[in-house]
Amino acid sequence: MRFVDEVKIRVLAGKGGSGCLSFRREKYVPLGGPDGGDGGKGGDVVMVADERKQTLLAFRYRQLYRAESGKHGQGQNKHGRGGEDLILAAPVGTVIRDVATEELVADLSSPGSRCVVAKGGRGGRGNARFATPTHRAPRICEPGEAGEEREFKLELKLLADVGLVGFPNAGKSTLITALSAARPKIADYPFTTLIPSLGVVAYGDAQPFVMADIPGLIEGAHQGVGLGFQFLRHIERTRIILHVIDGSQLPLDDPLLPWRQIEHELCSYADTMASKPRMIVLNKCDLVADANALDAMVSAYREVGLVVLPISALARIGLTDLARALVAKLAEITQAAEPAETNQAERSSPPPDPE
Repeated sequence: MRFVDEVKIRVLAGKGGSGCLSFRREKYVPLGGPDGGDGGKGGDVVMVADERKQTLLAFRYRQLYRAESGKHGQGQNKHGRGGEDLILAAPVGTVIRDVATEELVADLSSPGSRCVVAKGGRGGRGNARFATPTHRAPRICEPGEAGEEREFKLELKLLADVGLVGFPNAGKSTLITALSAARPKIADYPFTTLIPSLGVVAYGDAQPFVMADIPGLIEGAHQGVGLGFQFLRHIERTRIILHVIDGSQLPLDDPLLPWRQIEHELCSYADTMASKPRMIVLNKCDLVADANALDAMVSAYREVGLVVLPISALARIGLTDLARALVAKLAEITQAAEPAETNQAERSSPPPDPE
């Protein structure tokens, strides 16, 4: 399946039905009066977050979506039927922006969340609505209103607990393959991963978590260099940023250099990146012949307050410790978020009735 995470679409809500101009005419009923019914309301266009959708591919080959228009009113005070709403299913994590104003319309960040992106037109009133004691035979009816027409930009931001970031060929795809059932393409040349990959990691009795393999970043990625910033948006949703660094290629005089370069790209893309928890894995540690050099690298990262683990994804060394550390960190983040949500709910609840 082709991965598509950014598309533009145009939606057109349904037009309201027109009101009816009609008079009651029956045998033995003189001056029956107006009986024109109202037109039906046009259908809305609604976006819904669907867990079964994984990509925006369905919107790539069709750009115009039109809801059903309302039916016209009829005689005998018959109102027209309202148009059916058009339901568009999008993956969870889809962000909807107005193309003209660049305004954020909706963020479908939870399964089942929905948003009316275009409202249908109101139906016109029939002539029965205009009858008064002094104007008993009105020959007036209204046309239906046009539905909203808008153009949107849909952006998909993957929802994952852990996001793998690093330079090309650092071993991110090998790591997610070793920890989950994901099977991304693995090769010995840069930019093997061209689309993000998701994998579910299960460790012991803990709640399984989702890991995302983000395509490799290089210097200047936030400005469009390499694969550019088209995949940096997926890291915004992650709860933990996991730096995957090739330990066999670290410069001994400055082992923190790859970490600083990737951090610069992340923070230059969005200010929200700086507040996310970080962890470091020094991959390919089995290729480091000097144990003292490896210890020096680990110590350099720990001296700046970072959690660092030496592993080898290919040789499956240190993966158990890594999964255990990620589960513990996610549990810590969840526990820290629960009191904040409880306090916010208490502040928003109305004060108790003194009686």
